Amino acid sequence: MLINKWIELVEKPLNPLTVVENKYMITEILGKGSYGFTYLVEDEQKNQKVLKQLRKYKRLDHAGSMAFDREAFILSDFKHPAFPQFHENFEDKNQKRFIVMEYKKGKTYEQLIFDDGVRYTEKESLKELYDVLMLVKIIHEKGYIHRDLRIPNILKHENTHYIIDFGLARKSTDRVEKEEKLKRLDKKLFREISYKSDFYALGHFLLFLLYSSYEPESSKKKTWEDELRISNQCKMILRKMLQLDEPYEEVTQVIHDVKKCLH
Repeated sequence: MLINKWIELVEKPLNPLTVVENKYMITEILGKGSYGFTYLVEDEQKNQKVLKQLRKYKRLDHAGSMAFDREAFILSDFKHPAFPQFHENFEDKNQKRFIVMEYKKGKTYEQLIFDDGVRYTEKESLKELYDVLMLVKIIHEKGYIHRDLRIPNILKHENTHYIIDFGLARKSTDRVEKEEKLKRLDKKLFREISYKSDFYALGHFLLFLLYSSYEPESSKKKTWEDELRISNQCKMILRKMLQLDEPYEEVTQVIHDVKKCLH
């Protein structure tokens, strides 16, 4: 485990202006994680795309390589404008592995709140959640669980929402592999291969939006239930999503309650 962490630190991403496979020029490094690096690139026609590179030690590991193949397959299985479209995957002459996908233009909710100063009321927060849930419904109806519905993976461009990064997505019938077993309860709730894990993540998403308009009245530490001035209906939805009460089992249940709360 320590060796893997050391490899993560010393393995560097490709530099901007690097041309991969003679057709993808890196213009920006979008992110890096335990599985690899993500770049914004331009193809030969100057179209922007996203290039994802698998880390070397993950490439040599069967489970890591399988996860990369799984992401490519899942992306190719979706034909919906809310999710990045799969273009190709390949291995270069240096045995580096890549996936090429559509670039979705948009801002994360961190950017909207902290950079643009957007504030969300309870009703506005629930409306944003509702729009995202309608996309999650598509994912779940295909039999997949996203398992990584964190703030950076939900984008908004004007009035359109996108969900990106299917690197941890799994079929609802899959089992957790040994390397994925987590001891911390919050991590387990985020990563469980269950529809409930997506609702748990979206519960935190809703809290994030609600706190955008929160004004602290004292320095005393309180729970979100004490701090946020929200309706009992909204609290009920949050408690079920965060699995503090009997959790939601299906996305249609969440949509029903959010819709009811909105109206």
